[in-house]
Amino acid sequence: MGEISAFSNGNNNENGHVVVGGLRKSCWYEEEIDNDLRWCFALNSILHTGATQYQDIQLLDTKPFGKALVIDGKLQSAEIDEFIYHECLVHPPLLYHSNPRSIFIMGGGEGSTARELLRHKTVDKVVMCDIDEEVVEFCKSYLEVNREAFSDPRLDLIINDARAELERREEQYDIIVGDLADPIEGGPCYQLYTKSFYEFIVKPRLNSNGIFVTQAGPAGIFSHTEVFSCIFNTLKQVFKYVVPYSAHIPSYADTWGWVMASDTPFVTTVDELDMRIKQRIKGENRYLDGKTFTSASTLSKAVRKSLKNETHVYSEGNARFIYGHGKHNQA
Repeated sequence: MGEISAFSNGNNNENGHVVVGGLRKSCWYEEEIDNDLRWCFALNSILHTGATQYQDIQLLDTKPFGKALVIDGKLQSAEIDEFIYHECLVHPPLLYHSNPRSIFIMGGGEGSTARELLRHKTVDKVVMCDIDEEVVEFCKSYLEVNREAFSDPRLDLIINDARAELERREEQYDIIVGDLADPIEGGPCYQLYTKSFYEFIVKPRLNSNGIFVTQAGPAGIFSHTEVFSCIFNTLKQVFKYVVPYSAHIPSYADTWGWVMASDTPFVTTVDELDMRIKQRIKGENRYLDGKTFTSASTLSKAVRKSLKNETHVYSEGNARFIYGHGKHNQA
């Protein structure tokens, strides 16, 4: 992580830039995506920065994307486009399920996944299990868009390691959602993308027609081989039916991927998806409908070929990781 610097002898000009000694200065967020590739954008201000027992956390007010949550130097979500990520993560599995009533979220401390789940009229109970209480409390305080979800009586918030929580529970769920941090080397979450975890922890906690969905990292034409293709292949070793899909998220500077898996086939048509959206979901989706999901699950030729030829199975001793970290600097 880089340091956050502040100018005490500068003045703000009409564009919000800091001017020092006649030279214009701007505060920028910068994330290193690869050795020779960085993504950066200008900030209005740094709203909060701190560290919990498990991770570093920042809340930034960005010029192009509004408020942005950054954890361990990785952009998690931005105010202007987080709806793309969370609608894609949540709604496909719930719409393909005939009657989703009980949901378990692994991670999701931001609250946005719970927010989207609780829009479904069929849902009776959502268990959200996040390991970092400080991050959850931070998001409760700062992310106003999710305050209603946190106060919903159907939400059962548990502070614990998701693996340990699923292991100790006996009940089964219609949907299990993996809204975990990216698998980063040395990070706390990569073991929750492994075949053994899917096979022996996740699958036994699903009902007979249950569906598992996970965020699966970058899925762009060049980035999908980092972890997206092997997460897909790993789930294929555990479930009979596996559907990879993706969408471009502007604040991520890339296409992002999700994978949905079940032992029940995904056979709902576009018209049926749209009908279920109309009947089941409170309010209107901003991004996802039947045609959009059909497009999202129709991957490019190059990505389809990679997924077809992928042989890597994700395990504790043979993991793949996403590159990169972020930092703040002055330019």
